[in-house]
Amino acid sequence: MRHLLCAALAAGLAAPAFAQSVPAGSQLPSADDLASRDTLTLGIGAAVTPEFEGSKDYRIIPAAAVRAQYHGIGIMSRGAYLYVDFLRRTGKLDLDGGPIVGARFGRKDHLKDPVVDLLPTRKTAVEVGGFAGVGVHGLTNPYDHLSFRVDVLTDVANAHKSTVFGPNLEFSTPLSLRTYASANIGAEFVSAKFNQYYFGVTPADSLASGLPVYAPGGGMKNWKAGLLLNQSITGDLLGGLSLFGFGQYSRLVGDARRSPIVALRGSPNQWIGAVGLAYTW
Repeated sequence: MRHLLCAALAAGLAAPAFAQSVPAGSQLPSADDLASRDTLTLGIGAAVTPEFEGSKDYRIIPAAAVRAQYHGIGIMSRGAYLYVDFLRRTGKLDLDGGPIVGARFGRKDHLKDPVVDLLPTRKTAVEVGGFAGVGVHGLTNPYDHLSFRVDVLTDVANAHKSTVFGPNLEFSTPLSLRTYASANIGAEFVSAKFNQYYFGVTPADSLASGLPVYAPGGGMKNWKAGLLLNQSITGDLLGGLSLFGFGQYSRLVGDARRSPIVALRGSPNQWIGAVGLAYTW
């Protein structure tokens, strides 16, 4: 599952949408009609991502994602998480909500940093939970979408053994019949147990690595901002092959940033980038 990571595809495969400016004589379906259509989008690509959260070293991995709508139920991947939205759109304002399941990857063996590599590995956390939010359409054109949601996820695989809260704000709009853009900002709030698991240094860890002992508290872990561009190659944004590119910057803050794993060996500045191909039916 590690290779399904990338937040590029997370924000990534936009719901089909039409443009603000269209050729004369074109008959466009309404935004409500588009929202009720059954669609499926699959994408594959390559991503550049940190070796672990807080690392200054990067790696290239494959990435994949899916987005679909069936009878008003939305299914979408955001990074290594799968969201299912059971609430239907009703007019200009809509409510979003449903379950989430996914994985949070920890530190593995054979890291590029020889000091951090001496620390214990961290298990993959399997997180389940849900999200709720509200969205509004038609702010700049009939097909744009501004939404706010909160994700709540709890580890059920005995990794960090805690709950994570994540508020997110997203805006998406077509720029033409063949070009789509989506921007997002968000943050994560975690417990002391979470930060101790990923960013803490126990006395035994200190003895093994030489890093100072560190016992972090909880609070805001990071904030992030990302931008997706999707360009149709065949057809338009409603169907066919498209090319996408995504970039995201996140900044570790608080006790996560002050961890010697980050402050002495890594970096609070975290980047993710991806490019790939997607196909919409």
